[in-house]
Amino acid sequence: MSDANVSRLALLRFLEEVQKRDLERTRRWIAVEEQREAERQRGMEARPPVPDWLLERGLNAHSAPVYVHVGGCWNAGKRSAGVSREQALRALAEGVPACSHCRPDTELGYVDG
Repeated sequence: MSDANVSRLALLRFLEEVQKRDLERTRRWIAVEEQREAERQRGMEARPPVPDWLLERGLNAHSAPVYVHVGGCWNAGKRSAGVSREQALRALAEGVPACSHCRPDTELGYVDG
């Protein structure tokens, strides 16, 4: 065997070790990503269902309602809480405005007056 062959073999062994470390690192990244995905999936499964109707309050918890929304309305503010169909109808009857984007009054079949 010549020095060139030993040198080439040593280089190939070195490359093999580098690739092993790269593979181990990639497998760790995959494991971390699988854990994140599992946690995200558990979070999605544990999330409560979107309520059918929302009542949006003013600036504090004791403020009068400012809008009625269909559940999941993109325009519902952070101070919105789920309510029953009866509560949504009652709020509309008491003069709480219906959101002009999701039109809960139409969805509820509410006729003003």
